[in-house]
Amino acid sequence: MCLAIPGEVVEIDGMEARAEFWDVEKTVRLDIVGETVEEGDYILNHAGFAIRKLPDDQVEETIEIYEAFLEGDEDEALEEIGAEGGDLGIERGPSTPGPMGKPDPELDPMADREETSDGD
Repeated sequence: MCLAIPGEVVEIDGMEARAEFWDVEKTVRLDIVGETVEEGDYILNHAGFAIRKLPDDQVEETIEIYEAFLEGDEDEALEEIGAEGGDLGIERGPSTPGPMGKPDPELDPMADREETSDGD
């Protein structure tokens, strides 16, 4: 599954922009977004390309959905999109990181194991 991530454009230089995604700034290309983007606008970024400018009236709701998803609250994310009782269909395997990129200890019993340096 691939997601486009919303971010706020903080600087534009030609067809490149610096955008902030939850306190992380990345450079994104504006070539294919299809409309004028200005500093302060929110875009959806996929693989380094802004693929859509978020309308002002959708920014807050979109950010809330992503934050609920990032916090691992699938029910809240579904409620934000009006799909209560649904299923996002996300299955996490033992090697799949949980929220925030850390192994999910519920799915990987070895995730919390302490590493030893004694060579045994």
